[in-house]
Amino acid sequence: MSALDDLWRRGRDFLGVDLPIIAGAMTWISDSAFVAAVSNAGAFGCLAAGNMEPELLAAEIVRTRTLTSRPFAVNLITISPRYREHLRVACDSGVGTIVFAGSFPRQAEIAAAKASGARVLSFASTEALARRLIESGTDGLILEGNEAGGHIGPVSLGILLQQVLFKVTGVPIFVAGGIATGAYMTHLLLMGAEGVQMGTFFVLTEECRVHPSFKETFRKAKAKDAVATPQVGAELKVIPVRALWNRGTEAFLDLQLELIEKRKRREISHEEAQQRVETFWMGGLRRAVRDGDVVTGSVMAGQSVGIVSEVLPMREALARLVRDAERELERIRARL
Repeated sequence: MSALDDLWRRGRDFLGVDLPIIAGAMTWISDSAFVAAVSNAGAFGCLAAGNMEPELLAAEIVRTRTLTSRPFAVNLITISPRYREHLRVACDSGVGTIVFAGSFPRQAEIAAAKASGARVLSFASTEALARRLIESGTDGLILEGNEAGGHIGPVSLGILLQQVLFKVTGVPIFVAGGIATGAYMTHLLLMGAEGVQMGTFFVLTEECRVHPSFKETFRKAKAKDAVATPQVGAELKVIPVRALWNRGTEAFLDLQLELIEKRKRREISHEEAQQRVETFWMGGLRRAVRDGDVVTGSVMAGQSVGIVSEVLPMREALARLVRDAERELERIRARL
C-alpha cells in the first residue's frame, strides 16, 4: 500500500493500472515492445500511430497484446494524413483507450471511439477547449505544458494548471510537460491531477530501444538545451517543436527561409510548403532515433532532459519515482 493511494486512486481506476503514470506516445519510439514494457512495469503505455501505414498499426496493436495483458492506449494524431484510417483501425481493434492528439477531434470521432468500447483521452490547451471537449464526450483530459518535447502548444504547464486544472471538473485530468521527479508529481496530485504523463523520463530507461547515441545525448543534455523552434515570418504556419539545438535546428530555419522565397516566386504552393515543414521533422526524428544522427537529426526532448541523467531499468526508474513522491508527501505532512 502506498501513501499516494488516496491521491491517485481515481487515476488508477480510470487507466486500470497500478501507477497512473502515462508514457506519452513518441513517434519512432513508442512501438509495441516499448509500450508493453511500460504497461508490464505497472504504468500506462501509449502506442504511437504517428503516420504509419494502417496495416502496420493494426499489427502493432496485435503484437502489443501478445506482449502484455495490461491496459494500454493508441495515440492518434488528428492532423496526420492517415488519421481517419488510424481511427478506424483503433476502433476495429477494440483497444481500451484512444488518445486524441494534434488538434480538436470532431464530436462524431469521439463518439465513434466510445462506441467501440474505448475510453477517450484528449489534449486540452485552454479552459474553453477543455470544456468543449467534455461537452463533446471525452472521458478525460491531458494538459501538456510547452516544457514538453516534440510538438508543443504555446502555454506553460504552470498556467494551464491555473486555467484548467483548478477550474474544470467532471472528468479526470492528467498533466504533462517538464515532469521528471516524484516530488513534483506529488505536488501535481495534491493540486488535483489524477496522474501524470511523461516522455523524456522514459527515454532514459533500458527498455527504450532508441539508438545509443540518442540516449547518450539525452543523458548529457541540460534543460536549456531543449529549445522550441522559432517561426520565421508569418507566411508559413509552424507548430513549435521542442528539441535539442543542433545543426538540424539551424537547417530548419534555413528551410523556412527557402520555402518563403519559393512561395514569393510562386514556385511552390502553400500546401506543398507546409508539407515540407512537417516532413522535415518526421524525417529528422527518424534519423535521430533509429540511426543515431544527433547532429542533423531531430532530437526531440522536453526541458526535463536536464533533470533525468541516469539510464535505469523501467521498473527501477518507476520505483524510484514513487519513493521520491512518497518522501515528498511525508515532508509536506510534516510541514503542515
